[in-house]
This record gives sequence, structure tokens and C-alpha cells, in this order.
Amino acid sequence: MAVSFSLAGKTALVTGANTGLGQAIAVALAEAGADIAAVGRSSAADTGKLVEAAGRRFVEITADLGDSSVVGRVVDEAVAALGGVDILVNNAGIIRRNDALDFTEDDWDQVMNVNLKSLFFLSQAVARHMVDKGKGGKIINIASMLSFQGGIRVASYTSSKSGVAGLTKLLANEWAGKGINVNAIAPGYFATNNTDALRADETRNREILARIPAGRWGDPGDLGGAAVFLSSPAADYVHGTVLAVDGGWLAR
Repeated sequence: MAVSFSLAGKTALVTGANTGLGQAIAVALAEAGADIAAVGRSSAADTGKLVEAAGRRFVEITADLGDSSVVGRVVDEAVAALGGVDILVNNAGIIRRNDALDFTEDDWDQVMNVNLKSLFFLSQAVARHMVDKGKGGKIINIASMLSFQGGIRVASYTSSKSGVAGLTKLLANEWAGKGINVNAIAPGYFATNNTDALRADETRNREILARIPAGRWGDPGDLGGAAVFLSSPAADYVHGTVLAVDGGWLAR
């Protein structure tokens, strides 16, 4: 049997697709043949141009995933615009930094609401749609190196990303029999807005690069292949995995 990585005829809902990792994933899925619904608070017009340049349909859905009550509307808009959702990529995420002794309840709740609560309920809503449609589908959660490690000064982020890894496995257990593959990608240290402060700190930048066997920060485009693979028929028997795309960071 030939292995297929084609996403022709598929539709993908990608959160946080306006820039960085989410944009790179959305474009990679489009180049593999999928139509894209991009969800986020800010404009994804640049992503739309790249998706349309790949010859695919694009729809932008404005929503603040800090409020899980928007989930139903998001799925309804995607289905209405594109005819269904075959692939969900839960990429949207935020981070707050402070010493654990000083961490506030507000910074805890904001991060957990976006990174874990809305991720779960969006997955639930899309899975219900997939079950009703009777064709299964693919759900990819974006985890982190801090799904495996503790980190420092990011208590809610580490907790949320550890939760993403565990939830990925739970949902895979429950939904594999329904034809829904649930997996995660754990990016290493990538050059994005979230890491601007780290890369600007000469000492931390040097320390991080010294730990990465590949010798460089990841480029958002480095995630494309993993996202396409986990979205494609080539991954039909892959369930509950957390795939590290980290330049070898975890191997050290």
C-alpha cells in the first residue's frame, strides 16, 4: 500500500494561526492540500495570503480563546464556511512569567484558560462533529518541552503543557475507536515572539544553543512536516504520541 501524506479534500481548523508556529503549520497543511480556517484574536490576513497562494480556501474566525464559551461558534463558523472540520490543530497558547512565590491567580487562570481549558472544549466540539460526520479525523495539540521538564518562572505554562500531554493520551484512548487520531507536537526552542526575551538575553541565548545538538533555534517552518504527517493517512495508526521537534534538546 502506498503511503499518502496528501491532505487533498480536507479542511483544517488551526488556532493561533496569525503568526509564528501556527502560521507555519497552517501554510504547511495548505501546501499539502487542506483548506484552512484560522482562529485568533488578531488578524490572520498574512496567513490567508499564503494559504491562498497555495491554491487553498481560507477563512478567518475572530475569537478570544481565553473564553471557552466561544468554542461552539468557532466550530459552527468553520463548518459553515468550509463544509466540515477534518483536522484540528490546537496551537493557540499564552505564557506568563514570575517567580512561583509571587505568581498571581490571574496569571494562572489566563494561561490555563487558553492553553488547556479551551483546548479541551474545542477538541470536544470538533470530535462531536467528526463522530456525527462518521469519517473520523485528526486532532493535533501543541505541547512543549515543558510537557517533559519543569522550567522556571512559568508555573501556569508548565502546568498547562504538562496537562496537554496527559490530555492528548486520554483523548487518544477514548477516541481512537471512533476513528479520531489525537496526538501532540512538542516544539523545542523556536524563534518566535514568545522567545524574543530569551534570544535577546546573551547569556540565556548562549546557554540554550549550547544544549541544542542541532546548534540553532528552530524555524517555524521546521514544524510543517510533523504537522502534515500527523494530519495525513500516513499517521492513521498513530495515537496518543507526543512528538518532539526540538533539534535534539531532549536527547541531551
